[in-house]
Amino acid sequence: MSSKYSEVSTKYSEMTTKYCDISMKYSNICKEYSSMSKKYSEVVTRIDEYDVKFNVTSPKSQASGVFVRWGRKDCPSDNETELVYSGFGGGSWYDHIGAAAEFVCLPRDPNLTTKFTTSNAFMYGAEYDSTDFDHQNGDDLPCVVCRRKTQSSVLMIPGKNSCYSGWTEQYRGYLAAGYYGSKAASQYICLDEHPDVLTAGQRNDNGKLIHPVKAVCGALACPPYHNNMYLTCVVCTK
Repeated sequence: MSSKYSEVSTKYSEMTTKYCDISMKYSNICKEYSSMSKKYSEVVTRIDEYDVKFNVTSPKSQASGVFVRWGRKDCPSDNETELVYSGFGGGSWYDHIGAAAEFVCLPRDPNLTTKFTTSNAFMYGAEYDSTDFDHQNGDDLPCVVCRRKTQSSVLMIPGKNSCYSGWTEQYRGYLAAGYYGSKAASQYICLDEHPDVLTAGQRNDNGKLIHPVKAVCGALACPPYHNNMYLTCVVCTK
């Protein structure tokens, strides 16, 4: 009995020692956990402070879309659209073979150069080439570049005078392009429904010319289109 008692007592003593050792390790782990939790809280607080500072000092990026309003000197009048610049419609001579096709909106404050000595391409002003737009033949075409501050997608829809659901109308008007019999290629643009003219731009010098666009049935489905009827247009953003 004495021998067994001594053996049990020894094992008990060993277990007590192990328990104390484990208890001490547990206590140390608890202290380390507490220290780590405190450091973690400090890091989270610093991150929150940096987030607040970043949000206050950093500029907010916003989507935006740029479009040309042909025939006008002003952008649509609302708080979401701003003027980039107002200018002059321009492009190639209507009857030059190989001329550039597109219309361009030229700024009123150009930066020009005398670096080159050849003249292989030319820039002319754009004119109304008929009285169809309620102006005289030869009146010069104004234009304005506008920026939509909160919408990045810009769409010109030929043959429509209203936008589809979910899109915002910027302006509506009439589809216009160069004369079909001219040698130079042209481009379809959306001319504002209330087109303006440039001041002192009434002389008929030709240049980049615009005409209304009418439908021709055949390959073009009629209906919904109708022969010899003119196309409208609308510029939309989203």
